[in-house]
Amino acid sequence: MEFQNMLSSPHVYSSAMSPKTDSTTLSVVALNENYSQGGSMTKKPVAVIGLGNMGGGIARSIIRDGDRPLFVWDRVEAARAKFMNIDSVTIVPPAQMASDAEIILFVVPATPQIMECMRGKDGIFANVCGELVIYDLTTSDPDQTCKLAGRAAKYGIHYLDAGTSGGPANGEKGKLLTMVGGDRLIFDRTRDVFDPICEHVFYVGPAGAGHTLKLLHNIICHTTMLATCEAGHMAEAAGIDLAAMIDVINVSNARSYASEVRFPNHIISGTWDLRSRIYNLYKDLKMGAKMGKRLGADTTYSRATLSLLERAMAAGMENDDYSLLYRDFKKVRAVKRKGGGSKD
Repeated sequence: MEFQNMLSSPHVYSSAMSPKTDSTTLSVVALNENYSQGGSMTKKPVAVIGLGNMGGGIARSIIRDGDRPLFVWDRVEAARAKFMNIDSVTIVPPAQMASDAEIILFVVPATPQIMECMRGKDGIFANVCGELVIYDLTTSDPDQTCKLAGRAAKYGIHYLDAGTSGGPANGEKGKLLTMVGGDRLIFDRTRDVFDPICEHVFYVGPAGAGHTLKLLHNIICHTTMLATCEAGHMAEAAGIDLAAMIDVINVSNARSYASEVRFPNHIISGTWDLRSRIYNLYKDLKMGAKMGKRLGADTTYSRATLSLLERAMAAGMENDDYSLLYRDFKKVRAVKRKGGGSKD
């Protein structure tokens, strides 16, 4: 897989926020009649699969926008229940989405969870009817993404990867950043689907480019976060208050999203609520290191970050909020890795 010049002259778009089968009140048939007969919503439905922290926020942003009907699905009943009895929203499984939606947004952990929805007699492949566009908003291995896009094309499905940044808070506000890879003509034709959920949308290249750039983005984010944790503990060891260090950093060239938002709002505040698991960071860095090796790139810093996340996993912190990496930094550093000591 090659991405020659995939980042040359990228195009950025900015936009301001402009099965209810579970005994719900608005049927798929009613929605179809509404847009086919010129009702208040004249566009075919958009669908969101995955209603967790990020997907739930994205779905609510689409609802607030009110531009088109929304289909939603999550394999967890409690997640689906939050969207029952909402006007313009219908809870339907992936098979129904494949036949009745125009665009599906996947907001699940990664490619394996997408494949659960694509395969089998009740999957999207077997039930697609007419033209369908899928945007994959996961953080996934670009190689797997390209293979899935190729397989989807055999069913007449346009599959684009759309790496997304901003976290659940910006998903709720409709202020995400998305980087899209895939067919440029399909993107240009359907890019308005991002208007309710994104502040910035970039087209960055062919299939896999969006997920490649998302992994690079996450390598930088997570490495910066852990470097700030390390510096914070050094400051406190030297008798400097953590908040004082962050105040100085934030008016200096060392400032970052970690120092400007994550530390003040979620660590120094004592709330410890960044709303993402340590496992997610580990997964991203593991994929990033694998991608770097495949590309023949130097991965010194990626591997150092991954090493610390591996220790956090070994300490049983995989389901902990990743803000706790600061609180438990010394404990994590002391964990012995498989086949070696505790020091890098």
